[in-house]
Amino acid sequence: MTGSDTIAAISTPPGEGAIALVRVSGANAIQIADKIFRGKEEPSQFASHVQHLGEIFSAENKSIDQAVLSVHRAPASYTGEDLVEISCHGGTLVSAKVLEACLRAGARAARPGEFTERAFLNGKMDLTQAEAVIDLIRARTDLALRSATEQLEGRLGEQVRKIRDELIAVLAHINASIDFPEEGIAPDEGETLCARLDAVREEVAALLSTADQGRVLREGVRVVIYGATNAGKSSLLNRLLGYDRVIVSDSHGTTRDTIEETVNLGGVPIRLLDTAGLRPSKSELESEGIARTEKSLQLADLRLHIADRNAPRPAHFNGRTEDDRNERVVLNKSDLPEDNDWKNFPALRISCLTGDGLPQLQKEILGRIRQQNLRPESAVAINTRHRDCLRRALESCDRARSALGQGLSQEYVAVDLDQALRAVGEVIGVVDVEQILDSVFSQFCIGK
Repeated sequence: MTGSDTIAAISTPPGEGAIALVRVSGANAIQIADKIFRGKEEPSQFASHVQHLGEIFSAENKSIDQAVLSVHRAPASYTGEDLVEISCHGGTLVSAKVLEACLRAGARAARPGEFTERAFLNGKMDLTQAEAVIDLIRARTDLALRSATEQLEGRLGEQVRKIRDELIAVLAHINASIDFPEEGIAPDEGETLCARLDAVREEVAALLSTADQGRVLREGVRVVIYGATNAGKSSLLNRLLGYDRVIVSDSHGTTRDTIEETVNLGGVPIRLLDTAGLRPSKSELESEGIARTEKSLQLADLRLHIADRNAPRPAHFNGRTEDDRNERVVLNKSDLPEDNDWKNFPALRISCLTGDGLPQLQKEILGRIRQQNLRPESAVAINTRHRDCLRRALESCDRARSALGQGLSQEYVAVDLDQALRAVGEVIGVVDVEQILDSVFSQFCIGK
């Protein structure tokens, strides 16, 4: 259990709305509710999980607002502690005054993510499920939402616990051989032990392989649109977004900075970056924009090289990009005659004016993403923290497997397996993970 202090926060977004939710959690949550709530009964007399209408009063005994209050008694609450939820009117001042009343009655202001942190510390969820809460809030596509929902339901945690249980069993076998050397391990048992460890390594490697798709679902795929000035980069961005986000002009150098927008393409969040046109420039401002274009290209998951098919092919144009699976050449202005320089050139032909070829381009973008093993179809997808833990676990398992194969002392194998066990345990928070809790829960909003 966590400490005895009681916390309070506004759990709904700032601003005006129909309803604002103020949460109070901790040992004194119900006592605080008794101090500030006036209704037919005191909150301490309420049945758990039943809403009651009444009024919230300030420390000066002045009515603040009519509200609906419910008591959620431990352990059957989100945090695993006594929890009070107050639904008041959604004005900024009203909700602030209700929170102030809670604080003056004995609560303290909650830190970002502290409610979910308490849920984790009180055993209501493992660390992967706690992280799924923020993924659920930030989900921008159906696939991201499904992944976060299944992680919140414990699917990833179950897989990690299975790996951990198998590691414990293997380590127990090794420790038994160390503690009771007179028993020995027969050759067939040694082979079985290696096979079991190999199975663990494969399961860890399989989870590690989902890191890219986890990044796709959480952050989106970076698709950089680049090329010469006036090739139609900004027009393509507007077309893919479905509205005019960027100013389009016949003047060269209109776009001088990198502009980023996200579009949902087949359930995958695509981060489209429109960049400054590439050309020699004496303008300091435009040169800075071109430098940013070059930087964006280095970080791109996929590059769309846009060119004007109605104009002669530029001498500097790199025609070998078809061999690069991270790049696709797109010839714009298919509604106009094609210059002979582009004859038989392998590229997608589109028209940002008429929309011709855009469905094929969208399919091509998704196809190229899947070629890079950025596959969002799997609902299980680890994040960066998970990847670091599992990478260390796999390295430790590899060392243990090598030691087994070389016939080294069992003590060396046990040390490596213990390190692997601890690294896997960090994923779900079943070992001492105080140093990682702050980084996990600091991402949350206050009141969550």
